[in-house]
Amino acid sequence: MLLKLVACAAAAEAIAHATLVPVKLGDNQDIPVYVGGEADAPSIIVIQEWWGVDRGTMQKALRLAQHGYRVLVPDIYKGKKGINAEEASHLMGELDFPKAIEEIGIAAQYLKKTGSSRVGVVGFCMGGALTLGALAASDDIVAGAPFYGVNFGLFDAKKLKKPVQGHFGALDAMEGFSDPATGARLEKELTNAKVFIYEGVGHAFMNPEPAPFSTFE
Repeated sequence: MLLKLVACAAAAEAIAHATLVPVKLGDNQDIPVYVGGEADAPSIIVIQEWWGVDRGTMQKALRLAQHGYRVLVPDIYKGKKGINAEEASHLMGELDFPKAIEEIGIAAQYLKKTGSSRVGVVGFCMGGALTLGALAASDDIVAGAPFYGVNFGLFDAKKLKKPVQGHFGALDAMEGFSDPATGARLEKELTNAKVFIYEGVGHAFMNPEPAPFSTFE
């Protein structure tokens, strides 16, 4: 137990000392992102949940940076955040998904042009759906890991041959988006996918707490 506490404290200290620097991409400098890690390291694009780029998103990216990756967090909502489920749903409902996928592709191009040899993408909830869309659309992204989020309308499963690793909670009740049946469908329809179903957890199980919801189910 003591060793576990020491390890947790060390990890927290490492994250605290890591930094993500704001950068603006695109011809009009209208694509805000946060970048961290060594420029020549393999890169991972980390895509937010429907809440926006919050503390949890940044912590996930910083943990990856501490493992030696270069990380980039696109601010999909461009500064806006959902403070409750109703507002987050509104922001997601207004999102231009094809444009967001295009901007993630521009972010991948930036990472390649500035030193990264390989670029992968990981996303959570809404970000999981964008992960698969961006992986299919961008020649610069080589692999993707969606966590509890799939929108089959954002990509052609028959054409997506790149490696995909999906992660879903066995208790997730969001049918057609992130429930276990959706994970199973993803693995079945893609030719190069491995899906993991985790017992005893529901949606958003990678977050430290389910707030603003009462449980992860």
